[in-house]
Amino acid sequence: MKQQRHTVIRELLVNTSVASQDALQKKLAERGFHVTQATLSRDIHELRLSKGPAGYSLPGGDDDDEDALPGIREVLHSFGLEVRPAANLLVLVTTTGSAQPVAAGIDYEDWPEVVGTIAGDDTILIICPDEQQAKTLKSRIEGYIG
Repeated sequence: MKQQRHTVIRELLVNTSVASQDALQKKLAERGFHVTQATLSRDIHELRLSKGPAGYSLPGGDDDDEDALPGIREVLHSFGLEVRPAANLLVLVTTTGSAQPVAAGIDYEDWPEVVGTIAGDDTILIICPDEQQAKTLKSRIEGYIG
């Protein structure tokens, strides 16, 4: 869903002028994507959009990925140690000191299986809507951890 929304945002910016987040949110709604302001802000950040006097624009043609943050796969592979289920909850054990950035990365993914996260120093509590979605997410995370 997120990739489809990102594709639509790119199309909108290529074909029309979008002056504000509110205008972009309305244009997305017209295309069937009803998003919150927080989700739209994440999309703008992920797509590396810039805002000028004419409105939002796509990043320049030079794909300078040196400043790009690692994806959740790399983060979980590097810092995730194990994931344990507890009904509709998951406990993700990470290396010392990395739970908070890993939790932020999980929140940033906007996965439908994640209601929210709570991070300590080396442990993350991931809250899922139900046990089935917790199982689905556990499998995904284990695949990323390796």
